Amino acid sequence: CGPPSVLQGALYGEVEAPVWSKEFQCGGHESALLDCRSSGSARNSCSPGKAVGLTCSEPDRVRLVGGTSCCEGILELKHLRDWRPVFINHWNLKAAAVVCEHLDCGSAVSAQSEDSTQKSVWLIRPDCVKPGSALWECAKSGYSSNVLKVTCSGLQAEEKHNATEPNNVRLVGGANHCAGTVEVKNLGEWRPVEESDWTLKAAAVVCEHLDCGSAVSVEQRQKSLTLVWQLKPDCVQSGSALRECVSSSLSFFVLDLTCSDSVRLLNGSSLCSGRLEVKSNQRWSSVCEADFDQQDAEVVCRELGCGPPSVLQGALYGEVEAPVWSKEFQCGGHESALLDCRSSGSARNSCSPGKAVGLTCSESVRLVGGVSRCAGILEVKLGDWKPVFVPNWTLKEAAVICEHLDCGSAVSLRMITKSLARLPTKIKPECVRSFSALRECVTSVYSLNILDFTCSGQQEAELEQTETH
Repeated sequence: CGPPSVLQGALYGEVEAPVWSKEFQCGGHESALLDCRSSGSARNSCSPGKAVGLTCSEPDRVRLVGGTSCCEGILELKHLRDWRPVFINHWNLKAAAVVCEHLDCGSAVSAQSEDSTQKSVWLIRPDCVKPGSALWECAKSGYSSNVLKVTCSGLQAEEKHNATEPNNVRLVGGANHCAGTVEVKNLGEWRPVEESDWTLKAAAVVCEHLDCGSAVSVEQRQKSLTLVWQLKPDCVQSGSALRECVSSSLSFFVLDLTCSDSVRLLNGSSLCSGRLEVKSNQRWSSVCEADFDQQDAEVVCRELGCGPPSVLQGALYGEVEAPVWSKEFQCGGHESALLDCRSSGSARNSCSPGKAVGLTCSESVRLVGGVSRCAGILEVKLGDWKPVFVPNWTLKEAAVICEHLDCGSAVSLRMITKSLARLPTKIKPECVRSFSALRECVTSVYSLNILDFTCSGQQEAELEQTETH
């Protein structure tokens, strides 16, 4: 262990064992207590609370080497009397921050992979590294040519790093700045983000950073093997700064994201519900319900990749906080975007309490390819209609879909492999129990399997057809 930090009696219980009968006379340099000189003692008992209690500090088993200061370099760990570099295995800034704090080097600025000729390493999982934990307790022996380089803020305390700012995340290659491949700037380098089971909920955080509207779709795109930033969606959703969720990786797959660029719904229970806001001239404005009707709502729901409007009512999702939109929308209902609609000037510059538009769009789910609308392959609308696959589904989860489609109860459910023009995307199974969030749980990961449903409404439809003939 490290040097003694606390020497005090009665810290760890009263004396139970016999009492040592000699007085130790160590010089402090000995390697073992019994190597010290000692003198006889007449003592054969201890007064209550007088037995030695000792706390040793953690040993100096962690260091950063090869950098410009003690707060930057290759992370090395001493374990079993052996100094070795640490192998990088999806480390992120949260794990690196524990190292920086232990070294009294401030916060973590970066954690990235470095090549090394060293083969023997200590393998440490980042989820094992927690504040106050001993790193050596997480270490396992292994072999690798990749090691972990950590930079702490002690090296550059005056330089501010903040990857939550919009200029450190961007969407490239799309129709506008709210659509395209997600790229993040870390350590001065722009890289695409690896597709890693992203959902619309996680994507909504990126849309918000870019001052775009709601998240509409997430997709996996394959390309040649390239350096990427791995951005864990669970970390992003937790509210952590994006830079705390970043780690370096190689991948064939990158993440494409589409956000709406001029409309959004706030304070709702899902991405398809909330108080409506419209963006024009870089400013978001609420809309008065007197200037908005059912046809306008149909356009908004379509633009957000949701189903048709089911509820249009003021005051459902909080009072007006943004300025009020000064025009009355006059949509025909067929337009693809709200700002494509005709509008007329309105003298309105404020809304009465409870009169700002609150909108709930339905979940767009359907069964296709069967003999009726109550049988077939499950598809969810994410901008476009896409087949989806949910691992480990049972009739209990399938019943939610049948009920939503007004098709009675679930009769059968089977997984099939079928060649489709569009690969099915997976839905996180833990999300299925809450149907209102089904669309938000569709991930960017593709599957080769699809789900084929039959609801009891299918049998009723067949019976009706038989009676007709």
